[in-house]
Amino acid sequence: MDDLDREILDILRRDARTPYTEIAEQVGTSEGTVRNRVERLTNDNVIERFTVATSTGNIKAMIEVSVKVDVDTTEISDQMAEWNQVDFVWQVSGEEDVVLVVDAADTRAVNELITRARELDEVKSTKTRLILDERLGRSP
Repeated sequence: MDDLDREILDILRRDARTPYTEIAEQVGTSEGTVRNRVERLTNDNVIERFTVATSTGNIKAMIEVSVKVDVDTTEISDQMAEWNQVDFVWQVSGEEDVVLVVDAADTRAVNELITRARELDEVKSTKTRLILDERLGRSP
């Protein structure tokens, strides 16, 4: 991956619907070059998926999960990633082992996800943080 790939990715992170012609103009190359690079980055799994950010009025939260010492965090992360309303599952360092980023219709739905996590034998504890506001960051 070179600097041109990084520039293209920075633009797509901000808006995955940006037309290739507009990206090409911004980075100083041709539309065909952008198209080929995005295709290669997708085939190489550098771009894992294209997604939509919404402003639905839903409750967004991070559910931080601590698991027992002998637990395979990849396995439990894969399981939780299949749950409805879970946007991301991150394996993290620190006090917690796994973080779920959720987008739920209301606090009841968030609480149901917390309960579902706590009911797993592998889970020691959870902490939840409601996301009050978010801004899109600018990559360097």
